[in-house]
Amino acid sequence: MKIVRVFIFLAAAAIIGLGFYGTGIMTKDDGMAFLLGSLTLGGGLLISGLFSLKMPWHGIIGAGVLALLGFASGIMNFPGFAKYLTGERERGAAPALELCITLICAMLLVRVIRTLASEKARRARELP
Repeated sequence: MKIVRVFIFLAAAAIIGLGFYGTGIMTKDDGMAFLLGSLTLGGGLLISGLFSLKMPWHGIIGAGVLALLGFASGIMNFPGFAKYLTGERERGAAPALELCITLICAMLLVRVIRTLASEKARRARELP
């Protein structure tokens, strides 16, 4: 359970860091919009990580829900990444940064699901 907490905090820091990095390499309006989205998602994960210190399962499940939302939002950006790979760079580096955030959310989601499954198995073993 402690590993997933660390991963929540690392994911939040990485997403917030990517948001600040995006402001430096994108145009002003696109960079600020990207920063707002990354601060929203990363801040939510940071708050979930803080919740997990006192109420472990509330924070972990909250981070899993946020990771699911971030992953689902990132899946919708895959057509933009395909255009980015073919050479259309009208949005700058935004599709690549969005893919990074999508992958972070996917890894966090998998980690949360594995933690919940192992806890379910542990509780099933405890029953007589």
